[in-house]
Amino acid sequence: MIAIMDTPNQYQPLTPEELGTRLSVIDAVADRVGGDPSTWKVQEVGDGNLNLVFIVEGPEGTVIVKQALPYVRLVGDSWPLPLYRAFFENHALVRQAERDPGAVPEIYHFDEEQALIVMEFLAPHKILRRKLIDGEKVAGLGEFLGKFCARTAFRGSELSMKSADKKKDVGLFSGNVEIPAITEALVFTDPYHEADMNHHTDGLDPVVAELRSNPELKAKAQRLLMKFASNTETMVHGDLHSGSIMSTDTDSRVIDPEFVQYGPMGFDLGMLLANFFMAYFSQEAHRHDAALEDYREWILSVVADTVKAFDEEFTHLWKTERTGMLYPVALFESQGHHSGDACADLLDEIWADALGFCGIEMHRRTLSLAHNADFEEIEDKDLKARLEARNLLMGAELVLNARTTTSIDELLTLARQFNKKDII
Repeated sequence: MIAIMDTPNQYQPLTPEELGTRLSVIDAVADRVGGDPSTWKVQEVGDGNLNLVFIVEGPEGTVIVKQALPYVRLVGDSWPLPLYRAFFENHALVRQAERDPGAVPEIYHFDEEQALIVMEFLAPHKILRRKLIDGEKVAGLGEFLGKFCARTAFRGSELSMKSADKKKDVGLFSGNVEIPAITEALVFTDPYHEADMNHHTDGLDPVVAELRSNPELKAKAQRLLMKFASNTETMVHGDLHSGSIMSTDTDSRVIDPEFVQYGPMGFDLGMLLANFFMAYFSQEAHRHDAALEDYREWILSVVADTVKAFDEEFTHLWKTERTGMLYPVALFESQGHHSGDACADLLDEIWADALGFCGIEMHRRTLSLAHNADFEEIEDKDLKARLEARNLLMGAELVLNARTTTSIDELLTLARQFNKKDII
């Protein structure tokens, strides 16, 4: 049994000044960076809420060094967090690399006591959210993301894994308690009442009041929370959004799975789609004229490609890698029975769950803590409120009617319709 340390006595947060000295004794770092550690170029680039992130560059190469902090950077010492989340992130990256080779950065070194991971430096990749704000396109993005979600969902489940291995993995990741608890509160619950850390744009009050006064909406959100907290179908990234993807114009990788847990198959897909819709609704503030409509439609094409690739890859894996205890070949093909309808039914269930999770994420990112830069960088507050209102009401539509929005064409039509509404 691996010991997981909450507050190691020897833990010390890294600083750019001492990073070279502390990491020079690690062969995996020294060999890749090369040269005299005192000459290494070190830059702290973390812009997230939870970690220190450094780029370490030397004459032989460059690595990324990520170290967990014992608190939420966005809030400070008043919100402590366990350092063991780095342990789970490391294990998640190892499994994701196995389940979708080449989709995540390579890990060079992990130090549990220092809550530290040394990994591949992705260049010239940049955060996808920044590319979406800047109006840059990424070839093959939807296909990559759809396949990643399908492969990790299928291969992390008992459709593929041996039951004993799956149960062992669920037991391991069940120790990641505090991080999923953030999701349970900030994503599923806080948007729907006046939680302490909530905040929203001036002018949204009527829309927020409408959402919070709808008991059906809140009940459906809580039902989805029940699925998230209780359903261990597969290992999920847990925080798959445009800020946890890095891309060039032709290549993408998924990063930062520290919110990993075993959960519903539709969760990652839903969170991902929500972030594309938020990018879509925010575009009016970031560009104009012909470029605006072209880029909005490109974003919707990525949504369509993601869903199409997910369905196709999941169906392919169903046909070729269904070796776990669920839907065994012995019950279907070996008896001359077609299992395609069973696969289609499961995909319909995943789709409905994904739409519900999508709507909730659209609410969370505009009402509770940790908003998206897509909206936060809009300086015109009246415009920001108008665009966020469209996002909020489409989110409500998805939560309430996830099971009646049955196709990608319906979903994209819904987005276009809400994008024309003058709500406030």
